[in-house]
Amino acid sequence: MSVRKSSGGFAPLRQPVFAVLWAATVLGNTGSFMRDVASSWLMTDLSAAPAAVAMVQAAGTLPIFLLAIPAGVLSDILDRRKFLIAVQLLLASVSITLMTLSHVGMLSVSALIGLTFLGGIGAALMGPTWQAVVPELVPREDVKNAVALNSLGINIARSIGPAAGGLLLAAFGAAVTYGVDVATYVLVIAALIWWPRAKDANDALSEGFFGAFRAGLRYTRASQTLHVVLLRAAIFFAFASAVWALLPLVARQLLGGDASFYGILLGAVGAGAIGGALVMPRLRQRLDADSLLLGSALVTALVMAALSLAPPQGLAVFILLFLGAAWITALTTLNGAAQAILPNWVRGRGLAVYLTVFNGAMTAGSLGWGAVGEVAGVSGTLVIGAGGLLVAGLIMHRIKLPSGDADLIPSNHWPEPLVAEPVAHDRGPVLILIEYNVEKHHRTAFLHALDRMSHERRRDGAYGWGVTEDSADPQKIVEWFMVESWAEHLRQHKRVSNADADLQGQMLAYHSGRDKPVVRHFLAINRPGAA
Repeated sequence: MSVRKSSGGFAPLRQPVFAVLWAATVLGNTGSFMRDVASSWLMTDLSAAPAAVAMVQAAGTLPIFLLAIPAGVLSDILDRRKFLIAVQLLLASVSITLMTLSHVGMLSVSALIGLTFLGGIGAALMGPTWQAVVPELVPREDVKNAVALNSLGINIARSIGPAAGGLLLAAFGAAVTYGVDVATYVLVIAALIWWPRAKDANDALSEGFFGAFRAGLRYTRASQTLHVVLLRAAIFFAFASAVWALLPLVARQLLGGDASFYGILLGAVGAGAIGGALVMPRLRQRLDADSLLLGSALVTALVMAALSLAPPQGLAVFILLFLGAAWITALTTLNGAAQAILPNWVRGRGLAVYLTVFNGAMTAGSLGWGAVGEVAGVSGTLVIGAGGLLVAGLIMHRIKLPSGDADLIPSNHWPEPLVAEPVAHDRGPVLILIEYNVEKHHRTAFLHALDRMSHERRRDGAYGWGVTEDSADPQKIVEWFMVESWAEHLRQHKRVSNADADLQGQMLAYHSGRDKPVVRHFLAINRPGAA
């Protein structure tokens, strides 16, 4: 069996299953953008208040903020194909309801916001799962290209969907626009039913929902590199959300356009994103991730300031090409940084946390900028947002994104724990003691390495960690950590990466004994009659 040494950017499309599902998702996302255009524009008919218009944006992103982490857990413990089909059925039912209400003239502000919220729930459940299935569809060497193609597909849909939605809305009305969206879901469901996915293998260490949920939160709390990515994302998207929240009003009030022109504006953003994606490889050869993110902030701020001046419609379309390029640069830079620092076992949950922060920033930003718009007006709000994004971008540039160079492949170098008899998987908690012998002149360096190791212990499953010394012999140092169950500790064995093994090797260099450090496992005892 030959192995390809290299692959082009479109190599994943040679895999029939990936190609079919990729095309289906492009169609599905195109329909979703058409639905969003119709909903945003209908809201301007129902209410011209900036807060009400921004509420549609918030209603679509708030569920993703609330549900992304549970969705990431579900994507790891359920059959992903069946789960995706169920989500598509939910989204189709939302669009069917919108189509029916708009056709009979009963669509109200509250109904539009409520149904947009339900659509956001579907998007929240679907997002982490789509990302998690990519490694199943292509060879390992094509995974990065497949992720890039997914981003390209979304922006193809972004460039086509809004423009087509605006044209359909202007020519045939909202009911037809929503109906076309329903048809796209039918195609996506058909593709998922066709997907010949093998059944998930039974795993004796498979996680339950709440255990997987806790493990994901533990990892997030302990991962300092993920904290940096989340902070950078939250600040950027909170300020950049101003242009998205108010764009329908920019199109109508500042630029004097109709529904079709609003679709053209969004299409220009999508086209700019495609162009940005195509030039991204060259930009990465010249600029690091921090410089790319700073450039995105500067360009987005300039676009917001330019739109506040109510330029001619043709010039506004041209300006939004740059917004699309800046937006895709920021998205891929931050998402790529998150992908690079997450090991496979927690990738879905880690990306779900990233999506939670992203959509939380977009939701809070949309609501906040809508409130500012009530006081400062559309133009004033864009200027304020541009200034804030410019200042924040310059400040955040000093907090560098992680390089993502660590080898996160499982090392499998921990030996199986010694047991006198089989231990029930649900028994716990488990206390692990590791005894080191460290000479006095190595003590400071050892403790520094041990502190870095503590983050690895917590990321991989420990909920408590500490270090003690023997009062009679200070050279004997004992590291201890606690895990909630025996099964979770066995999973911890499988989660340790090559990068963690290298760090452990550096720490063990300070151990002066001939033998390896002594490792002991202690299990909680259920005392008879204990409360």
